[in-house]
Amino acid sequence: MVIVSPKKRARDLGIPINGEAGHHNAITDVKGVMVGHSTIISGEGKLVPGKGPVRTGVTAILPRGEGFDPVFAGWSSLNGNGEMTGTTWVEESGFLEGPVMITNTHSVGIVHNAVIEWILEQRMRDPDLTGAFWSLPVVAETYDGRLNDTFGFHVKKTHAFEALNNVKQGPVEEGNVGGGTGMTCHQFKGGIGTSSRTLIHGGYTVGVLVQANYGSRELLTIAGVPVGMEITDLMPEIMEEDTHGGGSIIVVVATDAPLLPHQLKRLARRVPMGISKVGGIASNGSGDIFIAFSTANQGAWTNDSVTMLNMLSNDRMTDLFLATVQATEEAIVNALIAAETMTGINGNTVHALPHDRLRETLRKYNRLIK
Repeated sequence: MVIVSPKKRARDLGIPINGEAGHHNAITDVKGVMVGHSTIISGEGKLVPGKGPVRTGVTAILPRGEGFDPVFAGWSSLNGNGEMTGTTWVEESGFLEGPVMITNTHSVGIVHNAVIEWILEQRMRDPDLTGAFWSLPVVAETYDGRLNDTFGFHVKKTHAFEALNNVKQGPVEEGNVGGGTGMTCHQFKGGIGTSSRTLIHGGYTVGVLVQANYGSRELLTIAGVPVGMEITDLMPEIMEEDTHGGGSIIVVVATDAPLLPHQLKRLARRVPMGISKVGGIASNGSGDIFIAFSTANQGAWTNDSVTMLNMLSNDRMTDLFLATVQATEEAIVNALIAAETMTGINGNTVHALPHDRLRETLRKYNRLIK
């Protein structure tokens, strides 16, 4: 039996991190939240559209496990060169009625269809199927065409089902997994990252998961240190001209604090502050789209009755704002540290952020803990 060592994370490398993390330092520290991945890696060499090489996948987040109990939600966009389906209804209704899915740009449609079928098979919406069934899933994307045969449409319904059926609580796999498999961040290998914060006042938890695929090298900043200006080599080796632009980032924020939709929108609007601390500027080619939900107020969704709700006062939200900023920043850094060098189509290679040189750089600026 081969024992795989856990991937390193920001705190493991002695990077100074602000804020108290939850037990797993992951979005799953918010009770009930589950995450699953389906990762597709096959082939090597020259790109043959429809055949590969393939470097892509799907990530699924279930707010309250597998039962049907919609959560209050709000969303925000910093730069809209991207997609997150279902947000019009989230804005209108105030509810997120199913999972949040993240994949590559050209697989949004198949994942959207698959989620509807999965919900139907799970009988999540109507166990007895005694009424009209409809669903407007939330499916987000970032572009992986630097490494993946993105016009090959390799994500199938089975991959979305796999991600959904693999969801679990506890530690979340990061880096080159799920929807983040073929992604690049600040011109290093990027992908999935997560983090959480626990609040002293109220005992609430905020969890964040990112799919990081954005940013230029010279702007990369970690713990206040201009890492991108210090590590200027190991640039992506891309055969063809890269005209896509700045890339994108999808961020999902979860909390158990009793927030209503307008308050969750406020939470989502704080995400860019965390991104900016790592060096993101929301370039013209970037899709920076965020959704936040609360697992409080169980049973709030109803067809025909009056519901009594709990709501945290606006004056108590500042701690949640700070937690969102801190967890977003750390989730991005965790994605960078967990990701491994990957070679994809046409031999294109995106290098991992080297841990030893990152530590040397932080030490140079007196920002290394150990």
